[in-house]
Parts: sequence; structure tokens; C-alpha cells
Amino acid sequence: MNRYPRDMVGYGPNRPDPQWPGGAKIAVQFVLNYEEGGENCLLHGDGGSEGFLSDIPGAQPWDNQRHWNMESIYEYGARAGFWRLHRLFTGRDIPVTIYGVATALARSPEQVEAMKAADWEIASHGLKWVEHRDMPEADERAQIAEAIRLHTEVVGEPPRGWYTGRCSMNTVRLVAETGAIAYISDTYDDDLPYWSQIGGRDQLIIPYTLEANDMRFSGAPGWVTGGDFGDYLIDAFDTLYAEGVEGQASMMSVGLHCRLIGRPGKIAGLKKFLDHIAKHDDVWTPRRIDIADHWAAAHPPKPQNRPSQMAREEFVARFGGVFEHSPWIAEGAWDLELGPAHDRAAGVHNALARIFRTASDEQRLGVLRAHPDLAGKLAQAQRLTAESTSEQAGAGLDALTDAERARFTELNTAYTEKHGFPFIIAVRDYDKAGILAAFDRRIANPTQTEFNEACKQVERIARLRLEDMI
Repeated sequence: MNRYPRDMVGYGPNRPDPQWPGGAKIAVQFVLNYEEGGENCLLHGDGGSEGFLSDIPGAQPWDNQRHWNMESIYEYGARAGFWRLHRLFTGRDIPVTIYGVATALARSPEQVEAMKAADWEIASHGLKWVEHRDMPEADERAQIAEAIRLHTEVVGEPPRGWYTGRCSMNTVRLVAETGAIAYISDTYDDDLPYWSQIGGRDQLIIPYTLEANDMRFSGAPGWVTGGDFGDYLIDAFDTLYAEGVEGQASMMSVGLHCRLIGRPGKIAGLKKFLDHIAKHDDVWTPRRIDIADHWAAAHPPKPQNRPSQMAREEFVARFGGVFEHSPWIAEGAWDLELGPAHDRAAGVHNALARIFRTASDEQRLGVLRAHPDLAGKLAQAQRLTAESTSEQAGAGLDALTDAERARFTELNTAYTEKHGFPFIIAVRDYDKAGILAAFDRRIANPTQTEFNEACKQVERIARLRLEDMI
């Protein structure tokens, strides 16, 4: 495998300003998962009972049997929990996004009517609330299509958002391939939305959460009291809000389930959190689709020529001159395991530097000797590479006095005669005086010391060049 698909860098150290409406310092988004009536059950054609996300400690599916207690717990979510949450959020005029399992929505017409009357977004949570990890790709594709069809029939309009939850390695790709979904939330990898290239199209991803989530009432380590949940949400909010005040605004998702947070003792923690955020200015509490629409308008996808996806010829043509006149370094870098982390300047540089660092001393000496003298004869003859020309000009080496040029010529000659390669320094890090001072200081060093230093400077020059290229 020489192409690694996972994205371990994201926005990196400089995440974008989301430009939330009204200058909000944070977007707090509430998701209510509606799964009741879509869970594993013999009545639904499944091979056993549900064993996930309930108040039964250590619950396991019962094969070929109905589980009366499990079914009753899920029924509580639809019968009581949903309405308690509906009163809470509508009473505070905070809209939510429903992750609605299509078959569960079909079995809850009155709840769907209430969701629509409150102007809540109803996103798709798949056809059934079941595990997809071992589902054949063709079967999952068919279930996605049926989920969209049934959702549209029950709700009156198709879903614009998607979250499967118990997904497979194929889920995000299959949903994106429909071309019908504005955003997908089957990731937990960032504090901001982002665009992902899937199947040749730009797909908006709005990451979800499994930690600011009441599901931890049903597992370990988890919440015991409503206060545990509320305190965690407050801590998360305070951290993100402070970052927003400092200019690094982001998004906080809160995951809820009717049968869990809808219980009286648990919902108290959610109320505590709502009271807390109400005391702060500049807090945006949108639906998920509102975030999607805002992001598409404020941060549309940008065309990107990704180094990790380039053919060898394109990669070498693009980066073969980063290490002066040494395309073999780019050829070796292309053969490494590259991925999204290498689509940025730091990533390409690391790949190129790995080849340079592991080359023989003779090969590295060839790279050093490929570099021109500073303010030397090649510069005067205008025979430098475009990169070297720009770098030397930026340090003022294209406008030397006669005395300065004579001094550079003297130093170049003495340095090369002693060490066997030209003096190399990342001129962008220095002014003219600083370069001359380094020249005077380093010329007396032992050749091995200078060889090592020159190699470090070559890497630094390459890093600076890549900043301009990517």
C-alpha cells in the first residue's frame, strides 16, 4: 500500500474562521436520534432483539426471540421521552435536527407531525437501526435508496442530511454517491465541517459526536446522573466558547436519544446545560442543515490538485526541482506511502526529505553541488533557476555594491576550495548582512560539520519553496 486513505491532518494548525451568523463565537447543535420502532426486533423481520443503547446493563441480543423489556424501553422513548424533549426545545425556541430512522418515522406519524410543526430538520438515520458493518455493499446501497424513498413518503420531502451511526466502511461513500445528500455526519473527526472528495464530487461532512452524547448513560465509562452529563457539556462548551472569543470559533454537537435523555432524572442535566448557554452572548443554535447551507455559502469547495493523487510524471514534474536539479528525490518520494497528510507543504516536504536523508553521502553531495554560488557567476549570467533567482533577489543579492560582490566572490571561492561544495543557506531567513555574517562564521568549520549544516539548509530551502507551491 503506497497510498494511505485516512486523513490525519484536517485543517492543521490554522483552521478557518467559520464566519458563523451574527459573529457567533460557537455553534451549538442538538441532534435528537429517533430510532424507536426501527431497532432490531422479530416484528421488523430481524433475527433477534436489540442489544444496544438501553438502560439494561450489559444487554445482549436475543437470537430468534422478542425481548419484552428491551421493546418496552424503546417504546418509552416514543411514548414519553420524545414529548418531554419536544416541550423542552420548543419551549426554549431552540430548533433541533432529528436523525430519523425511516421505518421508525413510519411508525410514529404523530411525532413526525410535531417535528414538522416545530420546523425541526428531519435528516435520515438509515432504513433500520441495525448494524451495517457486515452488510454486503449491494444490500447497503439498496437500503440507502429505500431509506430515502420511505423517508420522502413519510415526511413529505427527502432528507438533506444523513447519519447511519452503525455504519460500514462503505457507508459514507455509498451515501455520497447518491448525489442527493447535502451533508453526511458519519464521522467524529473535527470541530468544523469540511469538504471531502468522494467519487469525484465534493461532499460536505459535518462531524458528529459520541462523547457529548447521552449514549454514555448506557455504557462504561459513562454518565450516572443527569448532572454528570450536564457538567461535561458545560465544560466542553466553556472550552469551545473561550476558543471562539480568541478567534478560533467552532461547532459543538450534542447527541440525544428519546429513551435515554427523555427520562426525568437524565433530562435535568440537559436543562442545566441549556440554562448555562442561555447566559452567554453570541451563541448560535442552528439545525444541522442550517450549518450545511451556511458552510456551502461561506466556504464553498475549492479545486485542489492533491499531490498524493498525482501520477508519477505529474508529481516529478511539479516537485522535481524543489531540491535543486534533483528529480530523483521526487521520484523516490512518490514511491512512499502518501496520503491526505502529504497534500500540504509539510507533508510533501517530509516525503522529499526522507529520500534526501536516506541517500548516500555521494548522492547528497551531488545535491549540494547542484546549488549555485550566492551572488556568483550564474546569477550574473541570469542562469539561476526561477526559485533561486527569486530567493537571492528577496535577500537583496541581486543588487550588490562592487565591494559586496567582491566579498561574496572571495568567500565563495575560499569556501568551495575548502569544502568541495558551495556555501548554502536559506536566504529567506536572513538579510544581506546576516548572510555575510553566517558566511564568515561557517567558512572555518570542519568540512563534515559544514556538510551536515548544508544538508539542513537544503531541506530548509525546500520547505520554503513548497510554501509557495501548495
